[in-house]
Parts: sequence; structure tokens; C-alpha cells
Amino acid sequence: MFSLIRKDFLLQKHIVLLYIAILLLFSLFVEASVYVGFIFSLSFIVSACSLDEKDNINILLNSLPYTRKEIVTSKYIGALLFTSLFVIVMYVGDFLVNGSNGLLLLKEMMLILGLVMITTSFLLPFLYKFKMQYLHMAMVGVVVIYLLTISFFINNLHDVIRALTLKILSLQEIQLYFFAMLIIVIFYIGSWLLSIRIYERKVF
Repeated sequence: MFSLIRKDFLLQKHIVLLYIAILLLFSLFVEASVYVGFIFSLSFIVSACSLDEKDNINILLNSLPYTRKEIVTSKYIGALLFTSLFVIVMYVGDFLVNGSNGLLLLKEMMLILGLVMITTSFLLPFLYKFKMQYLHMAMVGVVVIYLLTISFFINNLHDVIRALTLKILSLQEIQLYFFAMLIIVIFYIGSWLLSIRIYERKVF
């Protein structure tokens, strides 16, 4: 199964190295950001799924001695590994350059990982059920709804999101973070089981 994760890395090794270089360069000029870590991690996961569909790799994988459960599981484990890699690189660079507070860094790292896990929990079952083009349509729909919300309902939505993020990071009870992560892990496992069910019924 880990050869499947290695496959995702090899297919995007230049992108991974580019992301790492950008994150290290980013830490020299600006403090580490939850949004940057989230976007970089999520874009890598989407790109990995897109390559599988674009090059018909799924057809090849199903002809190899891998079970469909292993193929799906590799994506879920890979998402965590690559997100952890990007987050660690970004925050280690930030810590070395800016000497940021260790506890705050831990909170931000957990927040990024949690956000990626939640998003991936929705994203992967969707991609196993539908094609990538439907994801593009869904993303356009989300952007349109977001812009309409800002224009007509909540004009200061950016400020609300920023304030909410700062409020979460300002919480002192580290136990709350671990409890939240436990709930997210359970949700992630549920998504993984759903994706296996969808993928095992898929015909290539």
C-alpha cells in the first residue's frame, strides 16, 4: 500500500519540492499562516486525484495486485502524510526565522491538519463517486455562493472568519484541541469507509 503513496509522491515530486521551497521562502518574509498551509495541502491532494483520473491510472491500479481498499486507504494516509510534511516544513522554517511561540505553532499545525481532514472527508468520497469535472463545477458553485454571501448578506465575512480563527487559536485549553481532533479523526474514518464502499462498487 505504501508503494501507492510513493507513486503519488513520484508523480508530483517536482510540485512537492516546489511547494517546500515556496513555504521555506514564505517563512523568511511572512509569519506562517493557517490559510497558506491549508491551501497548499489541499491543492496537492486534489492534484493527486486529478492525475489518477487524467492518466487513467485507476484502470492500471485495478489490474495490479492491490485491493480497492488499499487504493482508497493510500489516498487517506497520503493526505495526512503530505499535509504533515508541508505543515512541519512551514512551521519549522517560521520557528527558526521568527522564533514563534511553540504552543501557538502546535495549535496552528493542529488547526491546519484538522481543516484538511474535514475537507478531505467530503472531497474524496465526492471524487470517488463523480469525475473531476463535477468537482470543478462544485467549486465554482461554492465561490459564487461565497461571493453572493459577501455581497448581499455578510459583508464582513472575511473579518468574521479571521476573528473566529484567532479565537480558536487563543483558547488555552489544549485538551479541547485534542478532543476536537478525536471527533475529526472519527469523521475521517467514516469518510474513509464510505469511500471504500463507493470505490468497490465502481466499474472501470
